[in-house]
Parts: sequence; C-alpha cells; structure tokens
Amino acid sequence: MRFNLVDRILDVQPGKMIRTVKHLTLGEEYLADHFPTFPVMPGVLMLQTLVESCSWLWRITDEFRYSVILLREAKNVKYGQFMVPGRKMIVTAEWLGQEDDRATFKGKGETDGQQTVSARITLARYNLQERNPAWQSLDERIVNQLRAAYTVLKGELAVAPAAS
Repeated sequence: MRFNLVDRILDVQPGKMIRTVKHLTLGEEYLADHFPTFPVMPGVLMLQTLVESCSWLWRITDEFRYSVILLREAKNVKYGQFMVPGRKMIVTAEWLGQEDDRATFKGKGETDGQQTVSARITLARYNLQERNPAWQSLDERIVNQLRAAYTVLKGELAVAPAAS
C-alpha cells in the first residue's frame, strides 16, 4: 500500500527547510482498525508523513532529477501527543546535509503546538535507469507525475472558471 499523506506544502526553501500539513479525517480507512473506539493516526504513519515531507524538500532542491527517494534510516524517533481526526499536523523539516546519494534531515510534527513526532531522517535517491537502462521512460513518467503532484500540493493548480 502506498500513502500520500502530505496534504499541502505551506512553505519551502530549497536546500534548507519545508513546512507541510497533514489533515486527519475520520474517513481515512486505517482509522477503522486503529483503534475502533479511540481512532488515532498510527505512529508509523506520522513518521511516514515526516519522511514524505523530507522527500519533497529533496525533490524540490534537486529540481526533480531523481524518480525514486526512499527511507534509508530513521533515528531518535520520538512520539508525543496523539493525532485524532479533525486535527492537523504541521510538519517542519530541516536539511542537515548530503553525502553522495544520501541526505539527512531533522523534522518534527506538531498538532495544536504539541509535538506528535520527531526524528532524524536519512533518505537515499536513484533513478530506475541506473538499474536497467530500459527504464528511462519510466523515470520520466514518474518525474512528470511528481511535478504534477507538487503543483497541486503547492496550491498552484489552475482551476477553470465555472460555466454560467
């Protein structure tokens, strides 16, 4: 299963920091099981939101040159307040550095000014064509989809006026 947990990119400074938001609604499928009488966002999904935010910062910084960015390591993961439906988590991630095809970030998520998650994240990146040259067109398609998603997340999607 693949998640797209970041709902909006609020602010980004390439190579420095990103601020994103995740709105938690009762309609999210996993809440039916976690937990039926006390629905809260699972900790691993709070961490995933942090990872996605860091990934967006790296993609934007690199001008979308890589199709795949994945989690390499999560250190010092700490959880705080529960995230319940009807709340939003503001994620702030800072770029700490890069070495070859790995980058390190420090991030935190907050709900109503209270920390929900924090961690030090290391990501890795590559293009599929590095593993198989025949996959170059797949890299291009993925990057185009990511650019389109970025436009939506930044709120820059042009909306046609309603017909009268």
